[in-house]
Amino acid sequence: MKRSQITIDGNEATALVAYKTSEVIAIYPITPSTSMGELSDAWMAKGEQNIWGTVPLVVEMQSEGGASAACHGALQTGAMTTTFTASQGLLLMIPTMFKIAGELTSTVFHITARSIACQALSIFGDHSDIMATRSTGWGIIMSNSVQEAHDTALIATAASLKSRVPFLHAFDGFRTSSEVQKIEQLTDEDIRSMISEELVDEHRKRGLNPDKPVMRGTAQNPDVYFQGRETVNPFYLAAPDLVQQTMDEFAALTGREYKLYQYVGAPDAERVIILMGSGAEAAEETVEHLTAKGEKVGVLKVRLFRPFSVKHFLSALPATVKSIAVLDRTKEPGGAGEPLYQDVITAIGEGLSDGTAPFKAFPKIIGGRYGLSSKEFTPAMVKSVFDELAKPSPKNHFVVGIVEDVTNSSLDYDPSFSTEPDDVVRGVFYGLGSDGTVGANKNSIKIIGEETDFYAQGYFVYDSKKSGSVTTSHLRFGPRPIKSTYLINRANFV
Repeated sequence: MKRSQITIDGNEATALVAYKTSEVIAIYPITPSTSMGELSDAWMAKGEQNIWGTVPLVVEMQSEGGASAACHGALQTGAMTTTFTASQGLLLMIPTMFKIAGELTSTVFHITARSIACQALSIFGDHSDIMATRSTGWGIIMSNSVQEAHDTALIATAASLKSRVPFLHAFDGFRTSSEVQKIEQLTDEDIRSMISEELVDEHRKRGLNPDKPVMRGTAQNPDVYFQGRETVNPFYLAAPDLVQQTMDEFAALTGREYKLYQYVGAPDAERVIILMGSGAEAAEETVEHLTAKGEKVGVLKVRLFRPFSVKHFLSALPATVKSIAVLDRTKEPGGAGEPLYQDVITAIGEGLSDGTAPFKAFPKIIGGRYGLSSKEFTPAMVKSVFDELAKPSPKNHFVVGIVEDVTNSSLDYDPSFSTEPDDVVRGVFYGLGSDGTVGANKNSIKIIGEETDFYAQGYFVYDSKKSGSVTTSHLRFGPRPIKSTYLINRANFV
């Protein structure tokens, strides 16, 4: 099947699928997710139809709490429903999310993962918000790029219908949500073929109906609440296999293959980095560079964070691994370690105790933090982590990308280290907020992407004020897919 190549950002890539697979979309704007709601509202105004031939109802609520409550209500009537949010907005949804998951209701909320306001507010990207939801019972599935955001929006929707586990589909705020990339667009027929009408009908039949009355939203006493809480176990145990099955169906349809935990690198790697989100693209680019020089390194990209599947995770690790660095894009003060780090240690410990791990000895495992509030994460930093893993006593609970001179936890790195291929054109354009420079560069990279055979990438840097401050546009184009999820350091054109 011939599919269109389009050049769009991660928000539009996600919204295209979310709109097509929804009947009700409850929205409230929050940076950097706002454009997904704006696009959906504009498409509704134009009369654009979903895959069932109806125009979705897009309604703006008074807050993100209201948006999640509207989603809950719509889901209870059997409607296919979604919303878009981030950061403090996602925090306001948590009380309703517990209810939606507890009632085993299929839905997907699309999240531009963003910092939570701590010592100060930040509109920029990290995983603080999605990590705050990990006890809600929602699945969390992560996209690493614009193409993945487009594809995973569909995979998550189909998997939620199969598993009855609601999902957060998350991708990095700004770095993926606002990055412009050339991608292959899914057709309506692609979307229809992935969404089972039988499962949609079952979802609708579970909606509240006065002709078939049921009781929901009751209070339970100690005699039954605990037992009732455990009844969801089979659904969560089955969910990882159902997500992988959905990914396999998608691969058969499009040729793009995804794994819950996808390993890239030397088959006999001794040093492995584990992380999720856009940083995995930069890590993969670095691994390709280092393995070409004979280094035994690899990266494990985590896509399914919840429900965390120990079985799938262990099967993805090379049996030769001796040292592992787990990178979290969040900070959990007071914890024994950050969330992904703790999950990895638990999974490997369980695997060794029950004999399912691919190795017999416990590998050396260290954890680190990177990229908070969209702080740069470059191949030079990835290499510094691999270099640390090669030491007899590597530093644990480190940070990379900043100079942390309070507790001296930072790793040194060589900023001159580069993995960018020579055949990629790199241009940097400076302007002032609202002077048109960013808009002009978005148009330029879209023209290059859509009117030539080149792959194209655009990323635009500005601060929270947005108007009046310096803006920097980073444009790349070349003959191969671009995995450089970091700013241009050495440009061909300024």
